[in-house]
This record gives sequence, structure tokens and C-alpha cells, in this order.
Amino acid sequence: MRAIYVDKNIPRMLGVKALKPLWPGVVYSRLSSARFADIGDPELPGPRWVRVRNLMCGICGSDLSLLQVEATPDIAPAALPGHQRFYLGHEVVSVVTEAGPEVSRFRVGDRVVMDTRFQGAHCLSQEIEPPCRHCQEGNFMLCENASANIGPRGAGGGWGDGYTAHETEVYPVPDDLSDEQAMMIEPLSVGVRAVLRRPPGPGERALVLGAGVIGLTVVQALRALAPDAHISVIARHPHQAEMAKRLGADVIIGRGDDPYEAAAEITGAKLYTGMFGNRMLLGGFDVAYDCVGSAQTTTDSLRWARAGGAVVMVGIKFAPLKVDLTPVWYQEVDLIGMYAHGAELWQGQRRHTYDTVIELLRAGELLAEPLITHRFPLERWQEAIRTSQDKSSGAIKVAFDYRG
Repeated sequence: MRAIYVDKNIPRMLGVKALKPLWPGVVYSRLSSARFADIGDPELPGPRWVRVRNLMCGICGSDLSLLQVEATPDIAPAALPGHQRFYLGHEVVSVVTEAGPEVSRFRVGDRVVMDTRFQGAHCLSQEIEPPCRHCQEGNFMLCENASANIGPRGAGGGWGDGYTAHETEVYPVPDDLSDEQAMMIEPLSVGVRAVLRRPPGPGERALVLGAGVIGLTVVQALRALAPDAHISVIARHPHQAEMAKRLGADVIIGRGDDPYEAAAEITGAKLYTGMFGNRMLLGGFDVAYDCVGSAQTTTDSLRWARAGGAVVMVGIKFAPLKVDLTPVWYQEVDLIGMYAHGAELWQGQRRHTYDTVIELLRAGELLAEPLITHRFPLERWQEAIRTSQDKSSGAIKVAFDYRG
């Protein structure tokens, strides 16, 4: 079994981070904690475990953050005990090749997508009874026992030939979805969960900051879940702007536009400028979805939201940020977090985010294939990563294709 992984070696990671400005290729060198290796074919560690063979896997920004050593050791998650090895790749569709004797959800030959396997253990995968309140609700990403470290962990990941997982860490794929649609269930679920955390009402104005793949999934989710909302998108690159319009955006704020002036014009807000170019709106968007998560975009999105409005943090940087939070107090703007996917309340029903995504894919209200712009075999993994990072290449979603 081949896999690309990153070991949690803090001194080595800090050394790579220090060398990166002078030597960007250090992340692929022997000095790095990242490896492309054959890890063998481990035995299933328990009766409720499965082994899968990968078909396709997308390259996600969170994978790249781990590979590129963008995280700092002083963020909150780093204080928790957790994985010592991170197998990269979670936007993956696979086929079950082996199932333990007590597996009840899957049979050999079933297609699955990764559910919680990448984010870490939870009560069900550790077979903890009774499960914590979040796992009882189906929000396994928020598990209060995630760092209990009970039982085995799976090997392998989406960036490789396959992996092993507890049966509760993967999710079934319906036969009527293509491999491309199945691969995109996970990233599309991020957009759906973000919108359901604070859906705009009819006629409300929503802003999406960033038109990478996650921003584009938010645009699609807004159009599907809040069809009467007005959607504005900040897009840096022409191909991103074109795709955002295709997926339902009403207004594009481009690289050459002043976003403060554009926000004021779109929403009818008043724009004020103080000392040292300090700017603020009174009025603004009802809800903003920050799909970048930098200090600048978080600060700006809070200033572009109307009093009593909301900002949903979809993108994130794995480092402490210096952010002006005064609009949270001064304008009572809600700052809302969201993480991956879980259990959602939609149309009066609570169900897995994946089920909502699957329903919307079947209805044609979410599109997967147009977002997949580049495909590579695993052997060209460094080229695939460079393409994914170079937005001038026209890349939206870059995928590994293992189907031969």
C-alpha cells in the first residue's frame, strides 16, 4: 500500500518552516516530515474494520497546509493529544475490498467515501459507550472523546492506493452517482454545512469571500438552499469568476474592484473612512461566508456585515490571527464557526450532510464534474500539487485518478 503522509515531528516541522522561504522544495526533501512510501498491507485491526481501494481523490487545502507546514504549534488543536501521523487525502471515493466479520454496513464491492477518518477518532470508531452528546447527534467532528486514544487507528489515506478504517468512518455511495460526483461529496458538504449554519432568508444579501473550490461550493449551496437570496462573490482569477457566475452568483467583485466600495454599492450601505485609511460600513451584507480565513478577510468580512448580521468562518489558517473583532461588539455581528460536515437540520429533518448533498446532486442542484479541472496519476503527485497551488493554471479541483 502506497501512501503520502506527514509525521508529527515538531522540531523537523519548525526547521522546514524556517527553510521554506529560501528553499520551497524543502517540503519534498528528506528533511521534511512528509513521505511518499510503501507502508505494506496492514491487517485489519478489528472485526468491524474494512479495507478499501481508492478510485479518485481530490487535493484539498487542508492536505496542502499539512504538507507545506503552514500550521503553528500554538493553535488550540495542537494542545490536544492526537495523531502522530497524518495520512493525506480525504476527498476520496473507494471500493471495499475486505470487510471484518462484524461489519454490518458494507460488503466487498461497495463504493464508499471517507467520512470522519481524516479528522480523527470519535466515540463510534473507538467503540465507546455511551457516546458523547455530539456523537449521539451525528456531529462526530465535535466528539468530546476524540483524543481518548482508545483502540487502533487506520493506515493509508486518499493520496495513495487505499486505506483501512473502522466501518463508522466511511459512508456508502449510491449506485446512481458517478465516481466524480462521489469524490466531490465531501467538499460539497462543506458548502452545504456552511450555508445551513446561517442560511440567508428570502431577499437577503449574501457575500462569499473567495472563489476557490470551497467558495464555489458555498455559491452552489446558497443557490440550492436559499434560492431567493442575492449572492455576491469576491473572485481573484477570471476562471473563478466565470465559474461563480455559472453556478449562480449575481455579482462578481473582481481583482480590480475596491471591495469596500463594491459592498456599499451592492447593499446600499454607507462607507466611512477614518484615520490611516481605516474604513467601515454602516449597513452591509446580511451574511458573509469567509472562505479564505486570513486575518485580512476576517477583519473585512466583519466590517462588511450589517449590524445584527453574521459572518461564517469557512476557510481557516492554522495559525493565530490578528483580527479586529470590534464589529462583533459594536454592531452585534455574529461570528460563526463551522467544521467539515455532520448532522444538519434541513426541511424539518435532521440527517447527515452527505445525505443532503447526495439528494441535491441527484436533483442537479449541485454540480461536481465542472469543478474537476485537472487529473493526475499518483506518480505525478508533486506536479499535481504544484498545479493545485497555481491558480493561474485554471485549476479549481485537482484530483488523483487511480482507475487506470
